[in-house]
Amino acid sequence: MKHFRFSILITIFAIIGIGIWSYTQGGMEYSIKVIFITILLALMEISFSFDNAVVNASILKTWNHYWQMMFLTIGMLLAVFGMRLFFPIIIVSETSNMAIMDVWHMALYNPIQYSNILKAHHGEISAFGGIFLILVFLNFLIDKEKKLHWFHFIEKELSRLGRIHTLPTLISLIFLVSILFWVPQEYQFSTLFAGIWGVIIFLAVKIIGEILESKHENTATARKTVAKGGIGAFIYLEVLDASFSFDSVIGAFAITTDIIIIMVGLGIGAFFVRSLTIYLVEKGTLDEYVYLEHGAHYAIGVLAILMLIGINYHKIPEIVTGLVGIIFILLSFYSSKKYMAKSLKHKK
Repeated sequence: MKHFRFSILITIFAIIGIGIWSYTQGGMEYSIKVIFITILLALMEISFSFDNAVVNASILKTWNHYWQMMFLTIGMLLAVFGMRLFFPIIIVSETSNMAIMDVWHMALYNPIQYSNILKAHHGEISAFGGIFLILVFLNFLIDKEKKLHWFHFIEKELSRLGRIHTLPTLISLIFLVSILFWVPQEYQFSTLFAGIWGVIIFLAVKIIGEILESKHENTATARKTVAKGGIGAFIYLEVLDASFSFDSVIGAFAITTDIIIIMVGLGIGAFFVRSLTIYLVEKGTLDEYVYLEHGAHYAIGVLAILMLIGINYHKIPEIVTGLVGIIFILLSFYSSKKYMAKSLKHKK
């Protein structure tokens, strides 16, 4: 429970705060409605981001205490205020050629128009996030150093292809170009542009990590030093978290158009996801349940494909993407239990 104390405290203060604010706006009935929507958004964020927590934990478990605290403090502020509040405003500003303050004013006083503009550019957002997540998934599968395989007959062969370092990038670009055939012509360039930015950001973060590693290449602990954390790894984790957040931020507008309620509700969920991440790290859950990381990455792969499919077709309900993630996590949990039982049997 100690891992979730801070998140629970934040939730209590946030609910009290949003309750008082909504009461001043519309009385007791409106306040109860707002509190209910806030809790609903928080639960949605938590349930749909469990795979995010598992992937975050698989990276964070190798970091030292300093970088873990950076993730929980500065990273948390970026996740709550950056992704849930300012990033959508920046998107609307850039795509509608409006000043940031004008967009902020519109979000507060004309939230329906703000929501419609944001949803109108769902394709570009999905292209960026989808391609970035596809690269995360492919780089996990196509890795020559990967020894443990969940779906052995598939993953073993793919891991051998890890000698070709550019293969994940090539596959993702082919995927991006392929989906353009189903995108209306007037949106093809913007979709392609956003997808390429997804590739650029992913590669840029990897390059930053490699540059930092090269500074220590003459020492015996080079790779170990970088693995303990660093600005490159920190940026990668924040961009990964952002990619997970795109769909939930836009999907939240199906429940409410009030950005304050959205930020508070999704922010509460984000705090709990962070707490769950630290819990998984400190309890060594990923070392015990060895296939959880696999399940989370498969969930990422499916989420990425659904995001890309949703560029042209009507937006796929968040409940579908959430359930897919939960199913893969449960299957990987079951497989891990079987693996542990089998290992114990062999030891005897």
